[in-house]
Order: sequence, then C-alpha cells, then structure tokens
Amino acid sequence: MPEQETHAIDRPARRAACLRVVAAAALIGGGAGRAAAAVDAQAALVASDAIRNPNQPFRVTVTITEFEKGVQVNTTTLVSYARVLAGGQFASLLRFVEPARDAGKVMLKNGSDLWFYDPGTKSAVRISPQQRLMGQASNGDVVTVNFARDYKATLGASESITDGERHNRASHRLDLKASTPDATYGSIELWVDAASQAPIKARFYADSGRLLKTAYYRKFREELGAERPTEMVIIDGLDPQSVTIVRTSDYAFRNAPPTWFQREYLPRFTAD
Repeated sequence: MPEQETHAIDRPARRAACLRVVAAAALIGGGAGRAAAAVDAQAALVASDAIRNPNQPFRVTVTITEFEKGVQVNTTTLVSYARVLAGGQFASLLRFVEPARDAGKVMLKNGSDLWFYDPGTKSAVRISPQQRLMGQASNGDVVTVNFARDYKATLGASESITDGERHNRASHRLDLKASTPDATYGSIELWVDAASQAPIKARFYADSGRLLKTAYYRKFREELGAERPTEMVIIDGLDPQSVTIVRTSDYAFRNAPPTWFQREYLPRFTAD
C-alpha cells in the first residue's frame, strides 16, 4: 500500500484514540468531582467536633507547655469542666492548678461571655478569646468549643497531607468561615480524615486574613468512648520555632452543677 494511503488511514485512527482518552479523562474527572461534591462539609465538621469533644458533661486535665527554639520556657496546668448548652455549644469552667502562683484562678466561658476570676483580687473581669493564655495558645484554644456552632463549612479540597506524626493521610480540607460573633477566629482551614472525619491539621486566620497559627492534632487515644486527639501542637504563623503543646489527660464524665457556670458563683467555687 502506498505510504500516503497508510498515513491517511492512521490519522482517523489516531483521532479516534485521542477522543477515547479525552472521554476517559472526563469520566475520571467527573467521578472525582462527584465524589468531592458528595462530601457534606458541615456534617463532616459536626463529626470532627464529636471526636474532639464528648457529647456529655466531662472533666479533663489540660497541660500547656511553651517552647522557644526547642527549649521549654513555660508550663501551666488547668482542670476543665464542660457541659453542653442549648444550641450545641459548650460552657467551660477552667481552674488553674499549676504553677502555685496561679492556683485557684478560674476562667469561665458561658455563651458569648468569657470571664477571668482572681481570688487574690476577688474580682471577675471579661477577657477576649483571642487573648494569649500562654505561648501560641489563646483563651479560645483551651475552652471547649464545637466549631460547627460558630463556623460555616465548605469543602475546599480532597487531598493527601502529612499529619502531626509524619504519616500520609487522605483528607478533606474544610474551609470554615465565622458565622457568629462568638467565633474566636475569622476563618479556619481544617483538614479531617477522609474516612473517620478525625481532625488532622488546622490553620487559624485573623479577620484580616493573616495566618495566626498552625495546629496539628495527634496522639489519638480511646477516651470516653471515642479515639480522641490528646495533643495539639500549635506553631506560630510567623516563627516556626515558637511552639506550644496542649495536652489533655485524665478524662472523666462529670456532670458539674449548673451553678458553677455562673459568673456570680466564681468567688464561691472550690474544686471537687
């Protein structure tokens, strides 16, 4: 057969093959798009909250340790009591245990109000959730909070990321926008495990869009009926050598009296 005729036959065949490749790619891409669209971002956020926090009143010990360039520079320990309010958000009461100079001080979060009580001055003052408690940990980071109550989630991406223990994890990135004035941050990027919805990593942003900090959730353990993260590693948004670790331990169901969560009761509060 003449060479020109061979080329004439090959060209339609090549075009057909190319069309099949394009069609296959479209099907694969469409399938991925449908899979991503099938993720209910707000439901994933609710599920992630349920892993971070029990859905019953509980107590937990919170230890905050600050590091600068790998050297420990400060630490404090608190005992936190939490109970669910109407609407799904938590009220939190935190009692300072260590160091000795802070023992007996109390922080109370109830609704949109956050109070700090010092038995030395016998006064309760309103404080901000954004205010730093220690290192990179703000007041809003240590009170018990359900993100789904204060943020609206949309699906940002489905991707593989490295978690806080340097394992690759299939994840969904949820883009959270503050939906109530009670929200501590303007927006959050939260990566959750694609299968379990467990929190893996988060980036916290100011209202201006400036990155404030990055956090990794790690050391998952069975606590109060679920595998929960017992460490949050918080890295400063500007200085990666400024790191704070928030550890939780001694979980227990504890139905603290509602009166404990009233500002007027703070001067009479004593540990159980």
